Parts: sequence; structure tokens; C-alpha cells
Amino acid sequence: MTHPATLADLDPATLGDLLKVAGAPGFDRWRDQVHRTGGCSDPIHLTGWSLTQDKTTGATLHRYSTTDEPGARLRIACGNRRASRCPSCAWTYAGDTFHLIRAGLAGDDRRDIPATVRDHPRVFATLTAPSFGPVHNRPDTGTCRCGTPHTPGEDVLGTALDPTTYDYAGAVLFNNHAGQLWSRFTTRLRREIAARAGLTQRELKESCRVSFGKVAEFQKRGAIHFHAVIRLDGPAGPLSPPPHWASTRLLTEAIRAAARHPYTSLTVPAAADQPARALRWGTQLDIRPIKAFGDGCDITEQAVASYVAKYATKAAENTGTLDRRIGNREALVLLDVPDHAARLITACLDLDRLYPDRRLAAWAHMLGFRGHFSTKSRQYSTTLTALRQARADYRAAQERQARGLADTDPDSVLVLASWQYAGHGHTPGESLLAASIARDIQLNRETAREALKGEQHE
Repeated sequence: MTHPATLADLDPATLGDLLKVAGAPGFDRWRDQVHRTGGCSDPIHLTGWSLTQDKTTGATLHRYSTTDEPGARLRIACGNRRASRCPSCAWTYAGDTFHLIRAGLAGDDRRDIPATVRDHPRVFATLTAPSFGPVHNRPDTGTCRCGTPHTPGEDVLGTALDPTTYDYAGAVLFNNHAGQLWSRFTTRLRREIAARAGLTQRELKESCRVSFGKVAEFQKRGAIHFHAVIRLDGPAGPLSPPPHWASTRLLTEAIRAAARHPYTSLTVPAAADQPARALRWGTQLDIRPIKAFGDGCDITEQAVASYVAKYATKAAENTGTLDRRIGNREALVLLDVPDHAARLITACLDLDRLYPDRRLAAWAHMLGFRGHFSTKSRQYSTTLTALRQARADYRAAQERQARGLADTDPDSVLVLASWQYAGHGHTPGESLLAASIARDIQLNRETAREALKGEQHE
């Protein structure tokens, strides 16, 4: 979001609203609420009350009501993971994803993941989509097929050289089936590992487990691809060492074989004017070992965790599409969607009637992709739920301290509450103030992080 450099740049209505909010009697409490949401750009508004009582005596320990809050409302964070919708909540989601991925690479004592997981074979693999037609790019030769040496960031990059021959239908069908292709890949990968170890599938389960954490990313051309941390563990996951035969080389060879195997493909039947298609991974397959402490390469634990976290908060916005569902075709013109993205969206809308079970129209804004952007296997590391619960427990402890209940056993109290949804979002003036609070919070966190890094290097 772009914000005016000075108050003079604001339109009179927004400026008037900002001054009204800042001058209101409850401004300090409003600012405290927004700060507690992390500067959320679209907070949820609640009205209601809560009552904390002693279970044994029935005595009231604390009473709260939104009646005395600014606007008689309590504001809580929206929790949206998309940076395009709420940068502050997306920043929190990215932080959780970073800790989840890094815990599976370096270990985390707080979550019972031993540091010995660093000794397990693990790689960072990227599985891409096949070609659906030539696009404008920046090859090593420096000159695109169109004869022009494009500069970074040009809008034309990733768009079709010839839109009349580009397979837009194939592109969105691939995106739509990418989750199933990944499932087939992981199934085949276990078989390839077992074959190289000379084991049956049952014997493999008894001696080795394949764990992964992955994130989806849209290429500029609008095709989805997956980045994945893939690790070999013992039968108890990260708690047990992998078998003696497990190695990074074996894992790399198995990944290559699994990605190329005929089983790791899907056939989309013909329908009306659409031919039958065999969907499979593209020929570009990148597999790199992850270094524990780095040897000058870029594939370190920190770098991989940061990379996955970065893309966990993004969707297809870099292709020029929208970050919310599209009501009709007219919206493409009204919202000025770029031609390449508009053609992909149109392909989704056209194919929806041919493949109704794939819900392509509902996911047209995602260019057909309908899966989760970040996923992990059960025993890769901790979970987002556990990380959120830890944060909620910490905040609950802070609240008990503020209410004078720090020495009270949580199990000895009864909490009664009644909440109703009362809206969401900010007024224009509130939005500017909330964005300023969010920037201050992020700056303070980044400053603290840099200070911690400096202490660790001393």
C-alpha cells in the first residue's frame, strides 16, 4: 500500500477523518487495540463481554465489556496470510512458517525436535511446470526470442510471444491438478527410495520416513511450481536417525526418478473442443543439498527457511491477476487485468463448464490453482497450530498478569463470554494510522533482530 508522504497530500475527507480519529477521547485505547493486532489493515470488530469467576466460590475475578471501548467494539487481527490483503498479518504468518521450516532443518528444543536432524539427508528441490508455449524472458544469451534484451521487471516478461498459439487451457489445467501431481510424486518417491535401498514398501516404513515442507510459487508466466525441503528420517521421524544406507545422493537420484516416472502424471480427458492432456512436471528440476552452516553457497538452513516463508504469503499477484474471486468476465476489463493474466482467467471460466468438478471458475483468480500454498508432512517438524497456540498462551499469561490473576491456576477459573460479529476494517483515516503503527512495529522487530544477530557474532 502506498501512503502519502505528508498530510498535505491527503484528500480533505481522509485528512478530516484522520484528525477526527486522532482527536477522539478514546484514541489512546484505539491505538492500543490496533497495536495489539500488529497494525492489522482489516481487523475484525466484535461486541460482547466476558466474565472470569472462581470455579469453587463463584466469586467474580474479572469482568470485561466492549461497552467502554472506542466505538463499543473490540478489534482483533484478521489473520489473512496474503501480503496483498494484510501485510501485518501476513508478516506474522511468514514468521510462523519460517520457524516451522527452520525447526525441521536445525531442530528446536522447545518443540522436541533435536538438533541431530541436521545430520539427516535433506535437499531443497524445485519442481516446475512444463512449457505451454514460448514467453518473453531473459535467457543467458541476454536476448529474448523476440529479439529484445529485456531488463528486469519489465511487464512483458512471462507473457506469451504469440497469444494465439499459447496453450492457456493447458496452463490452467496444470495449475488446477498441481496438488494431485505433488501427491503422486511423493508416493512414487517412497517407491524409488525403497527400490534403491533394496526394500519393500513395508520394510521402508519400518526403517525410514520421508518428510517434507513445501511452498507453491507462481512463475511470471502464471504457472505454479513447488519448492520443497525433502528430508530422510528414521522410523520415528526427526527423533530417530536415518538408516545407514540413506544419503543425500540416494535422495537426489530418487527425486529425479520420481519426477520423471509415468506414474507421476495425470490424464485430463477430452471434452468438446479440448483434447485429452497428459499433465506432468516440467523438464526443469532443481535439487540442491542444504548446508547446515554454509560453505559459501546460498542453500543454507536460514536461506531456505526465509525463502519458503517469503512465498507462503504470496499468491498469483505477480502475474497481474487479482487476489480475490472474480464475479464475471466484465471485471477483467473494469479492473484493468493485463492481457496474459486475463487470457488465463478466461480459460478458467471457459473450461468450467467442461470440467465442472474441477471448480475452475471459483479459482479463476488463482489461475486454476486450488491447493494450499504451504504444506508439510505430518512429522516434518512442529505445526502452525502449535506455534499459534504458543503465542496465544503467551498473550493469555500477559492478560492474567495485567488483571492481577498471574498467581491463579487457569484450571481453577471459569470464563463465561458472549461475542457478536460487528463488522471489519478501518475508516480511511484509521487505515493510515494503522499502517503507521504496523511500520513502527516491524521496524522495532527488525532492529531487535539485527541487535540479536550482532550479539551472536560477538
